[in-house]
Amino acid sequence: MSAVLKSAPVLAPMRDADLAEVMAIESAIYSHPWTRGNFVDSLNAGYACRCLRLGGELLGYFVVMVAAQEAHLLNLSIAAQHQRRRHGSGLLREAADLARRLGARHVFLEVRPSNAGAQALYTRFGFRKVGTRRGYYPAHAGREDALVLTLPLT
Repeated sequence: MSAVLKSAPVLAPMRDADLAEVMAIESAIYSHPWTRGNFVDSLNAGYACRCLRLGGELLGYFVVMVAAQEAHLLNLSIAAQHQRRRHGSGLLREAADLARRLGARHVFLEVRPSNAGAQALYTRFGFRKVGTRRGYYPAHAGREDALVLTLPLT
């Protein structure tokens, strides 16, 4: 009898060389995606930027800023063809664990009220709503609010 080993996704620091693939995912899944400049600025600022790969294929990525014992999850994205396969949960867990290791006591994030899938993920993970930012996101018809969520890490 032989066992078939499944490859496990690998998390690694995001690099400039990853940005073409990151931008392809970003542009495919968002109506108002981050720009390449947003990612370059995050890398240059030293934010925790990570890519999740399986067999060389980019599944997703996140960007976390940590300062003053607080983390802000700025971007967490999974390629459309890999969504709803628990990669988002795994990537969110990695982001929270990294924030904790970097000294954060809480993680904050913003999410569109229209993004029910992301809200469900964050709620299952234990995030709770703490506020609303009016007109935070660009939208096709003007601006959309953001729900502000937080997760204690202690």
